[in-house]
Amino acid sequence: MLGTFAVASPAQATSSKVNPDKLAKSVTLAGVLRHLVALQAFASLNGGTRASGSPGFDRSADYVATLMRLAGYRVTRQPFQFNFCEDTGSSFAQNSPTPTTYVDQVDYDVLDCSGDGTAAGLVVPVDLVLTTPNASSSGCEATDFTPAVNGNIALVQRGTCPFGQKAANAEAAGATGVIIMNQGNTTGPDRQDLFFGTLGNPVGIPAISVSYPMGVAFAGTANLNVTITTETIAEVRNTENVIAESRYGDPNEVVMSGAHLDSVPAGAGINDNGSGSAGILEVALQLRNVKTKNKLRFAWWGAEEANLVGSTFYINNLPAEEHAKIALYLNFDMIGSPNYTFGVYDGDDSAAEGAGPGPAGSAQIEAVFQAFFARRGEATAASDFTGRSDYGPFIATGIPAGGLFTGAEVHKTAADVALWGGVAGAQYDPCYHQKCDSLTPERDGADAALYRQLRREYRLFGNVNTFAIDTNADAVATAVATFANDTSTIPPRVVATTAARSAPAATTAHGLWLE
Repeated sequence: MLGTFAVASPAQATSSKVNPDKLAKSVTLAGVLRHLVALQAFASLNGGTRASGSPGFDRSADYVATLMRLAGYRVTRQPFQFNFCEDTGSSFAQNSPTPTTYVDQVDYDVLDCSGDGTAAGLVVPVDLVLTTPNASSSGCEATDFTPAVNGNIALVQRGTCPFGQKAANAEAAGATGVIIMNQGNTTGPDRQDLFFGTLGNPVGIPAISVSYPMGVAFAGTANLNVTITTETIAEVRNTENVIAESRYGDPNEVVMSGAHLDSVPAGAGINDNGSGSAGILEVALQLRNVKTKNKLRFAWWGAEEANLVGSTFYINNLPAEEHAKIALYLNFDMIGSPNYTFGVYDGDDSAAEGAGPGPAGSAQIEAVFQAFFARRGEATAASDFTGRSDYGPFIATGIPAGGLFTGAEVHKTAADVALWGGVAGAQYDPCYHQKCDSLTPERDGADAALYRQLRREYRLFGNVNTFAIDTNADAVATAVATFANDTSTIPPRVVATTAARSAPAATTAHGLWLE
C-alpha cells in the first residue's frame, strides 16, 4: 500500500515563506483521494471498520505515521485507553395499547455504551417539561424518579446534564431500561428529531433515544407497555493519537491542525472522517521540508467517536508551557459530505446561535476561511461550536480554533440547495455513521435512488463529494500556509486550564453527543 502511495517531490522550494495559492494548487484532488482508497482498503481487509481499538484503525495509524516519517516529520504515537462501545443489534416494540414495531435509526437509536439485554414493562415519564420553554432537567437528580420506575422503563427528557447521568440514575432507581427523548426546547431539528448520542461510560440497562414528538406521544399514552432489546459490547481497549511535527519553525508558535482518524464501528468512515484525515495528510505531505516561520503540528486523533477521548487525552496531558505554545488549532471533521454545505466554524458568533464565540483569535481564523471562499465565489454557512468534534478540548482550555464542516445528519433545506445545489430533504451525509460511508455506498446499503439523484447533481467518489473535498482541501492548505507565515493576528491568551468535564481517558465531553 505504501509503495503505491509514495511521497511525491516537494511542491515548492524550501523557503521561510509559504505561498498559500501555490500550496493550494499543489494539494490536488487525486492526491487526497489516494488516501481515501488506502483507508477503505484498511477497513475492507479488517472487518469493514476503522474504529479505534480495531485492526483497521491500527493499519490507518501505521499508514499516516509512516508517510509522515518518510516526509521528514517528527512523529509521536501517543497511546491511551478508552471505553469501546458497539451495538450489534437491537429491537424496539410497543406491546400495548397499540402493538407497533419501531425501526432502528429511523424511529429510535441505541445510545452508545447502552447496556446489553432486554427490558420490558410500562413506560414511566420522569419529570418531563412539555410546555415552552421546555427547560428540562429530567433524570438529572435521583429524586426525579418515583417508585413506579422500579421494574419498568424510564422515559426521560434531554437537557441540563449528560445522557449518561440520566441513564445511571434510572438504573439506580430500578428501571430495567431507559428512553431519552429529545428536549423540544427549540423548533430546530437538533432539538426535535431523533438524535444520536453517547452515555460516555457503560450502563447496565438498555438505553435508546427517540425524537421529541415520539417522546410526547409516549408520555401521553396511558398504560404504554414496550420491549427494548439491545445487543451491545462494552470493554476497555487500547488505541492512539498520531502526532507529527515539522522540523522547522518557531517552537513557541505552533500552528496545529487535526482530524479524527477513527470511524464508527459500523463502517469504513470514508467521509467521517476519512475526508478530514486525508485532507490534512495531503497538505502536510506537500509542506514537507519547507522551512516555515512557525512550527507546524498535525494530529490524527483516536477514539473521537468514543467521545473525543484522544484529543482530550492529548490536551489534559500537555504541560502548561507546551499548551501555551499552541497559537491556534484548525479542525477538519467531515469535509466531503455528498450533499454538502460549506460550513465554517463561527468563531465570532456572528450567527448568534448555539454555543457562542470561540476563544479570542477564533474570529481571525474564521476570517481567513471566509476570505478564501469569497475569492472562490462560494457561499458559506456559520457552523456552531457545538462541542461535537475535536476542537472541543482546545476551546475549553482557551486555545483559539476554527475549521470546516460539510454537514452530517441534518437535512438539507431548499435555501441550502439555492446556494450549493443538491437534494433538499436529504441529509448532508445520508450515510452518516452507517456502513455505507464507504467507497461503495449503494453496495453497502445506501438509498440507491437518492444516490442516483446525488450523482446527477454532483460528481461523487464513493460517499464523498469531489467538489466539496477538493475545495475544502484547498481551504485547509490556505489556512495552514497563512498561519505558518504569520500568527500576529492571534491575540495572547491566559494560562491553560483543564479540558471541560475531564476525567480518565475513557470519558470526556462531547457536546451534542453527550447531553
